[in-house]
Amino acid sequence: MCSELAVGGITPSYGLLKKVMSDVKIPVHVLIRPRSGDFTYSRSEFDIMKENILLCKELGCAGIVSGILQQDQTIDTERTKELMELAKPMTFTFHRGFDWVPNPLEAILELAVLGVDRVLTSGQAESAEKGILLLQELQELTENEFIIMPGGGINPSNAYLFKESGFQEIHASATSIHQSINIPKISMNSTKLFNETRIATSNKEKIQQILERINS
Repeated sequence: MCSELAVGGITPSYGLLKKVMSDVKIPVHVLIRPRSGDFTYSRSEFDIMKENILLCKELGCAGIVSGILQQDQTIDTERTKELMELAKPMTFTFHRGFDWVPNPLEAILELAVLGVDRVLTSGQAESAEKGILLLQELQELTENEFIIMPGGGINPSNAYLFKESGFQEIHASATSIHQSINIPKISMNSTKLFNETRIATSNKEKIQQILERINS
C-alpha cells in the first residue's frame, strides 16, 4: 500500500492507513518511504520512517516495505536492521531500492543475513519480464530462504511467466489511467522537481529573507 504511484510510491497518510485498516480484511503491507527520489535518508527522514512504522504497528498492519541505501547505493545494513527490529512482529520487505545496488548478488546475501522476509525487485531491469534471468538467479542463490518478489510491469499477459518460473508472489500496481479534469489553467506540477537525481527541500534562508523583506 502506498500513495503517489507517479513517483514510485511514498508512505500513505495516517488517515488513509486508518481507513484501509478499518475497511479491509486482507493483510496490508505498507510502504515506508518518506519522499520520492533516492533511498539515502537524513537523520530527520529516518526518524519519520520509524514513527510511521510505529503507526502501522499500532493499526495492526501485516508488514512493512522499506529499506535504506548508502551514498554509494550499497545496502545500509545498520539502519535497515534498525527498521526491521522496530517493525517486529510485522514482516519486512526490502523494496525496489534493491534495483539500484551495484552488486545485486552480494546485496541479496547481505539481506539474507539481516533476515528480511522478501525482496521486491524487477531484476534491475525496466520491467520484471526483462529482468527475469537475474530474478531467477537471485531465487536460486537464496534457495527459498526468503521470497524474491518480482515487480515492475507485471500485467495479465505476462503474470503466468513468473508462476512458471517458480516464484511464490508477484507485485503489480495494476494501474489504469483516467482523465480527471481538462487541462488546468495553471499546472500544479513542477517539471524541475520530477527528477530522481534531485531532492527538493524548503530553504530556511530563503524563508527568512522573505520574512525580512515583507516585515521591513
